[in-house]
Amino acid sequence: MDEVLVIEQVRKRYGKPPRGVLANDGVDLRIEAGQVVGLLGHNGAGKTTLVNQVVGLALPDEGRITLAGIDAIARPDEARRLASVQAQANVPITGLTPRRAIDLVGRLRGGSRADVRRRTDHLLEALDLGPWADVTAQKVSGGVARLAAFAMAAVAPGALVVLDEPTNDVDPVRRRLLWAEIRRIADEGAAVLLVTHNVREAETVVDRVTILDHGRVLADETPQDLVAGHGAEGAEGLEDVYIEMVGSAEHAGSTTEEDVA
Repeated sequence: MDEVLVIEQVRKRYGKPPRGVLANDGVDLRIEAGQVVGLLGHNGAGKTTLVNQVVGLALPDEGRITLAGIDAIARPDEARRLASVQAQANVPITGLTPRRAIDLVGRLRGGSRADVRRRTDHLLEALDLGPWADVTAQKVSGGVARLAAFAMAAVAPGALVVLDEPTNDVDPVRRRLLWAEIRRIADEGAAVLLVTHNVREAETVVDRVTILDHGRVLADETPQDLVAGHGAEGAEGLEDVYIEMVGSAEHAGSTTEEDVA
């Protein structure tokens, strides 16, 4: 299938050596249309820094980023047009209902009125948001707001859909619905970059896993190959392998720019 996102030897440093932070250290990553790639790593591993460079919010010091055939570094505005993003922090929609916010984003992204309305109705039903669809944002829970933010990214998906911790604050029942909808987006042809800490649940959805640690790629494989090739005796799944690879809590406690940004 066609490669939608190609990241080659991307490096990004904040501050000057020796005290600066090397947030990304020669990262390579490729995602094809129809794939869900999970980007895993502890806090400060360089995940958000990498995402910001993909969508033109930060410039790499070295390397190349190509999005749907476009040089995303030279043309960040075009990269943002080609990508749909659910950021780690919800977009404020004060005064709007979830239905209205989803519809507005779909129209802003160029969808026809009929297509956006159909897609909005589908997402509200698929995520079980019906009871809150027409309630103003100030009166909905954090989980409902998070689901609405996902729907805003999914209503008119670009060639690349970036989801940064999409299940935060979402209850277990609706998380399952959300994972199914993420899979549906890829099956309909988009490339999905999924940034998550929810390793156990993501394992059921992702086609490939990229593990970042201190800005470097430790692994880039299917969940099955990762478990088979790296799991120690007694490892039961991707979560166990991930913990073994990134190490202890002390190891995962180092700080990069994304922790303080």
